[in-house]
Amino acid sequence: MKLFLKHVVLGLAMAAATPLWAQQNDRPLRIVVPFATGGAQDVIARYLGAKLTDRLGQPVLIDNKAGAGGIVAADAVAKATDGATVLLATGGAITIAPHLQPKLPYDPVHDLVPVALVADTPMTLSVRTESPYKTVADVLRDAKARPGQVTYASTGNGTVSHLTGALLAQASGVSLLHVPYRGAAPAMTDLLGGQVAAIVTSVASIEPMVASGKTRVLGTFSHVSLPSMGTAPTVGEATGLPGMEVPVWVGVMAPARMPAATVEKLSAALVEVCNLPETKQRFAQLGAVNTCGGPAALGKVVAEDSQRWAKVIKQGGIKID
Repeated sequence: MKLFLKHVVLGLAMAAATPLWAQQNDRPLRIVVPFATGGAQDVIARYLGAKLTDRLGQPVLIDNKAGAGGIVAADAVAKATDGATVLLATGGAITIAPHLQPKLPYDPVHDLVPVALVADTPMTLSVRTESPYKTVADVLRDAKARPGQVTYASTGNGTVSHLTGALLAQASGVSLLHVPYRGAAPAMTDLLGGQVAAIVTSVASIEPMVASGKTRVLGTFSHVSLPSMGTAPTVGEATGLPGMEVPVWVGVMAPARMPAATVEKLSAALVEVCNLPETKQRFAQLGAVNTCGGPAALGKVVAEDSQRWAKVIKQGGIKID
């Protein structure tokens, strides 16, 4: 009997020491990333995966499924049935695509549930160093004087880069000429060559150009000014316009069929990792800000983001090819 009790106590101790995820799940967590390897979001996913491994008691696998602006990845996760697959979610497939493509293969509201909010990858309005524009007001003043002639580059039609520029134009009552590119690299090339007057792109994309003295950030679409962008004000501060705070959020979402207890435990682990001081430092290196929160926080951001882009898309009559 004593030996039996000893084994029972030992078994209970081992179970208590085993993370609850491992107790409830016999397979690794798989994080599906809607981008190719090497980008900021991919690096964020791999960082989170490494930190989650010990906390969950299972390996964490990163599965890159690029394509269709994130729709391929979101659809794969929405249909996952293994109870161990989640999405590194961004606005493209969750809060923008539904307003541009009404026949999506998944419903982001009903097929996916929020797990955790982890980061913000802010947008900027930037120009080449030789540009005559010194402030956001300079750009808007010229656009008012020359409707439809002041150009801004984006990373693609229907992207958050495109829509953020459209938001600024609509809110300020000017007409900017949108020039879409296939990613930040070709857009930056034409900005530096003078083919476009300005660019709306992420901190991560513009930061190397700022450091090399080739570009200047006029404003950031963030709640507060960003130390990495020097003295650049927020666009809200620079213009006095409301609603210029655009969180380009990164979060984790799960299939709606994932058990609530599993979502809760995964959320707690993600928020714990997100709040680590080293996470703040690592994300800053990627041009991102850690914005930690559970399902409610992510759900609120997603709802507000969807409303924002629905209005911008409708007002601008924006369509994609």
